[in-house]
Amino acid sequence: MPTFQPRKIESRADWLDPDGIKIYTISAANQPVDTRAYMSRLNVLKGEKRVAWRITPAFVICHDGASARYLILAWWGNDNELFVSVSAETAAGWVEDPSRYAVCLWDLEVIWHERNVFVETMYCPTPKLDAYRERRITSD
Repeated sequence: MPTFQPRKIESRADWLDPDGIKIYTISAANQPVDTRAYMSRLNVLKGEKRVAWRITPAFVICHDGASARYLILAWWGNDNELFVSVSAETAAGWVEDPSRYAVCLWDLEVIWHERNVFVETMYCPTPKLDAYRERRITSD
């Protein structure tokens, strides 16, 4: 059985897509992730989901996994629910299949951080979307 090894997680304040979705990267090889390889899939997913992206707190994880690329798109709705779409890049192209692909334990580190940021900046008496979008997790 494999053992846990930390993976490189990156994000920066200027890593937002045109609709304000926060961008994170995770690398199994601890190398920088080229997010351009993920953006066309992100745009497809955004078009398929009925979400007002510009006013919705959301984040995406571009994960260069050990065996494939994974794109995790997550957004907050219904006051306090986190909706998640997981896609994997296969030989046939990008696939979203919840019976085959899900978030992994490295993604959970970002998700836990995002949960805490959401509580502090959005699920509070005075929600502040800009403050939500500014708060990031990083690891060295």
